Amino acid sequence: MIHSVRFTVVLDTNVIYPVISRDLLFWFAHYDLYTPKWSQNIFDEWKDVMQRKGVSEEDANRRIEKANAAFPDALVQHYGGLISTLQLPDPKDCHVLAAAIKVNANLIVTNNLKHFPEEYLQSFGLTAKNADDFLTDIIDLNPDKAVAAFKEMVLNKKRPPLDDYEVLDRLRNSDLTDTANYLHALL
Repeated sequence: MIHSVRFTVVLDTNVIYPVISRDLLFWFAHYDLYTPKWSQNIFDEWKDVMQRKGVSEEDANRRIEKANAAFPDALVQHYGGLISTLQLPDPKDCHVLAAAIKVNANLIVTNNLKHFPEEYLQSFGLTAKNADDFLTDIIDLNPDKAVAAFKEMVLNKKRPPLDDYEVLDRLRNSDLTDTANYLHALL
């Protein structure tokens, strides 16, 4: 089911930034390997991270607008009422869980797994995975389509232009080692 657009995933801020992680996640979604979801809270956090990293407010807003335009059904609405009813180790993450519950997501993709206790998530019919595990699962279930998405992503790398192996190195440097190694083995 993970290889289906019906497989709905809420992407936490920490997998949307850095750029290389977001790019691969978005290209896999573009190839209908899963359906991405996010919330305004997630994008507000993303904007804050971008600005702390030196991205201008104008560029940050442009990136957010492009993501919402590329996936017009990804923005979760009307989840705010759930936030105060949830209890996670870091209360600032409750909005992520609330968005996932609201859209009946199958999975939360986050690199902060300790903030999303497995037993508590299971009470809502959810699980969480880190980006590397999620991406390798997608590749494993649909390798041809995943490689096609990766190759198109590489072709669209223009600032700076990169080849397959440079992108794989960037994935490895962003803690997506298993993903990069799996894609490398398939090239």
